[in-house]
Amino acid sequence: MAKADNFGFGEEAALLKESARKFFTDNFPTDALHALVATDPSPERMSDCAWERDLWQQLVDLGWSMLAVPESAGGVGMPLVAVAGLVEELGRAAFPCPLLGTLNATYVLIACGDGGQAALEEIAAGQAATLAITNHQGDWNVSQTEVSCEDGKLSGSAWFVQDARKTDRLLVSARSPAGLSLYWVATDAPGVSIHADAILDLTRDQAHISFDAVEAEEVTNNALAALEQAMPAIWIILAADIVGAAEWQLQTTVEYASARQQFDHPLGFFQAVKHPLVDVMVQIDQSKSLVYGAACSVDMEPARALQDAHMAKASASETAAFASGRSIQCHGGIGFTWECFVHLYFKRQKHSQMLWGDAGWHRRRLADILIGEVA
Repeated sequence: MAKADNFGFGEEAALLKESARKFFTDNFPTDALHALVATDPSPERMSDCAWERDLWQQLVDLGWSMLAVPESAGGVGMPLVAVAGLVEELGRAAFPCPLLGTLNATYVLIACGDGGQAALEEIAAGQAATLAITNHQGDWNVSQTEVSCEDGKLSGSAWFVQDARKTDRLLVSARSPAGLSLYWVATDAPGVSIHADAILDLTRDQAHISFDAVEAEEVTNNALAALEQAMPAIWIILAADIVGAAEWQLQTTVEYASARQQFDHPLGFFQAVKHPLVDVMVQIDQSKSLVYGAACSVDMEPARALQDAHMAKASASETAAFASGRSIQCHGGIGFTWECFVHLYFKRQKHSQMLWGDAGWHRRRLADILIGEVA
């Protein structure tokens, strides 16, 4: 199937994106974010998990957590391009919640076929989930798990688990007698221990999770195929989050440069300020086009999905770094203060830049697809 001219971004997707922007503007402005997550500037502070549970429940009630769940499992079944539009607004608001993890788990469960049906129905009923598939080295090769399963019980540890303290369920990859399998586990199950990690990103939490003879429900015994099929969608929605956050950084910095006076002119009058901001705008537009193009490939041209997703995440990772650097620099001295909101987005973007692979990691794999692996 050929790609649509508008990436398949139809009226329903546009209405969803517009309603998401209005929801976050009305209910979670940036000063509310700062008040929620940045109350303690001490570098020795303990890792916190601050989030608005009531607002998250409103998102669930709106059906946003089950957008990608197929209708056969009680979900909405919207295309990835529509989900990317919603996630872009999530990134713009930097809203702390388990939506990304829930979407990630959803796409993996869809790839599991009939085995994932029961878990998808739980997500459609409002359960939040996240992936626990990474080893202690942070290897994004999905086959390198450190969890094993024997007699239906999980043992070992999963690392770099995103928003683990906000979720109800874990989708865990583990080595079993059948090979690499996926298991559906409750976060409060006996034997599950969540250990919070100290990370710079104040809008997310991260943890490593220990499993001590945890009883688990097997979803599929062919985890590698399911994870490889789902990874393009996972990279794309994270790239959409980066684009949304970068748009906030650009808009906020332009507003500051227009209002701040220096030498009887707005800061934006000077080429050293306005030219880098134009470069940020161009970089964002490039990444945004690649994100929606890749989402359209997943929806309409699956044969191109993998390479297009690599391109989208590679470009978005560079956008995360570039927009963050220019936003801090163009705010001048105040940009380095705790009270200035830009540091929240700087830290979120740095986390997103590396999560699921940075630009170099994705370009190396893109090169393998296009020109073949190095001998």
